[in-house]
Amino acid sequence: MTALPEALQPLYQAAREAANNAYAPYSQFPVGVAVRGLSGRIYSGCNVENASYGGTVCAERNAIAAAVVAGERQFDALLVYTPQEKLTPPCGLCRQVIAEFFLPETLIYSSNHQQQIQGWTVQQLLPDAFTPLYLANSTKVPN
Repeated sequence: MTALPEALQPLYQAAREAANNAYAPYSQFPVGVAVRGLSGRIYSGCNVENASYGGTVCAERNAIAAAVVAGERQFDALLVYTPQEKLTPPCGLCRQVIAEFFLPETLIYSSNHQQQIQGWTVQQLLPDAFTPLYLANSTKVPN
């Protein structure tokens, strides 16, 4: 865990603002995320909970979806922000979605209200990820 580098400040600010808009009445655990597309544009998302818990959508997936809607397909940074003492990495489902759009060596960051930060590569978060390459290289078995 280290102090937030200056280069990540724009992502941090976008993620923190997104967390302020989180809809988390059940968990009381607001999360904001910012992703940066290869275009340099930053997109943010927050968690949106639902009384039917399965309908909840995490901040990571909301940020990536917002970027995809805008036409982005590749990213070079993702930063999670939570107003918690402990730094929080993405959940398992979000790790799978991240693996779809980020290169394995891309750093994924977690930050908090004290501007502490920790990073992991996509490969560290989800070793042996199921990616589109598995589908492209699959052998179809006859019925």
